[in-house]
Amino acid sequence: MKKIVVLLGTLLLSLWFSSAVQAKGEAGEFDYYTLALSWSPEHCAVKPADRDQCSRQLGFVLHGLWPQYQRGYPSNCSRERLDPDMEQQFAGLYPSRFLYRHEWEKHGTCSGLDQPQYHQLASDLRQKVKIPAAYQSPTDPLRKSLFQLKVDLASANDWLAPDNITVACADGGRFLREVYLCINKAGTDAVTCSDEMQKRELRSCGQPDFLLRSVR
Repeated sequence: MKKIVVLLGTLLLSLWFSSAVQAKGEAGEFDYYTLALSWSPEHCAVKPADRDQCSRQLGFVLHGLWPQYQRGYPSNCSRERLDPDMEQQFAGLYPSRFLYRHEWEKHGTCSGLDQPQYHQLASDLRQKVKIPAAYQSPTDPLRKSLFQLKVDLASANDWLAPDNITVACADGGRFLREVYLCINKAGTDAVTCSDEMQKRELRSCGQPDFLLRSVR
C-alpha cells in the first residue's frame, strides 16, 4: 500500500509539472532560469533501478537548468541533438548519462545558448551553490521545515535569499524531492521566484515539515 501511495505521489507531481509546459517555445525567449537540484536519496527511493545514479551515495545533484516564463516554461525549442562530446567536456555535471541528452533537448534548446555555453553556465551555477555541511552526506534522515531549509541554504550562499528558493516534496509532502533556485537570464544573480512556483511549492509541501532521506 505504501508503495502505491509513493507511486501515486510521483505521478501527481509529474502531472503538476507537465500542466505548466508550453508545447513549443522560442529559443532565448524566457524570463529567468531555474536551477533544479534533486535530493538523490528520494529519487533512488522511487527509482532504485536507476543504477547510473543510485549505485553511488549522493546528496543534492543537478537535475537541470531550465528557462522559465512567469507562468509555465518553454520546451523542445529545436530538434538539435546533443553533441556526445558534451558528456566528456562536462563530465560529472549530471548524476546520469540520460540527463545530458534529456536536459539539453528539452530545456537547453530554449536557452538561446549553444551547447558548450549552456553546459558551462549550468556547471558554473552548480559550482556556485554551496551545500551546507549538514546536508552533504547525512547518515540519518533530516527533518526540516520549508523555512529552515531555505534559511540554511541562504546562510551558506550570500548571493541567495529565501525568496529565491522554492521546494518540491513527495508522498503528500512527507519527503523533500527537489530544490529550485531562481536566477536571472544572464545567469549572474538570483531573482525572486514567480508566484506560480511559490504556489506550487505550497501545494507540494503542505506539511509543517518534511524528511530528507539519509544518504547512507
